[in-house]
Amino acid sequence: MKYFKEKEFVCRCCGELPPVARENIVALVENVLDPARERFGKPIIVNSGYRCPKHNKEVGGVANSQHLRGEAADVRCTDNKRLAEIIEQNGKYDQLIIYPTFLHVSWKRSGVNRRAKLWSR
Repeated sequence: MKYFKEKEFVCRCCGELPPVARENIVALVENVLDPARERFGKPIIVNSGYRCPKHNKEVGGVANSQHLRGEAADVRCTDNKRLAEIIEQNGKYDQLIIYPTFLHVSWKRSGVNRRAKLWSR
């Protein structure tokens, strides 16, 4: 993890980051976020990383959210559109969901990464 710190991904509710979720976050950062940050050349802010079940429910997350496993992060920067382009061009992501003010990006250590790009209102 070159550009990010573990504390950026802990649950905002309880401050936890279970071992398996930590391993998944490290994989997400090494495969998706660090390479994107390298190309983007500017800071990327983590809005949400791992979420405990209570926090996920409080923020309206879906029951099977990848945040619950540490496989996803919601991020923002000075140019979310450009960051989304970089992530897509790098080609290493499971989901890239483009929201008006942030990006949801995920990566799975096991199984097929779908490379699904979606837009949300």
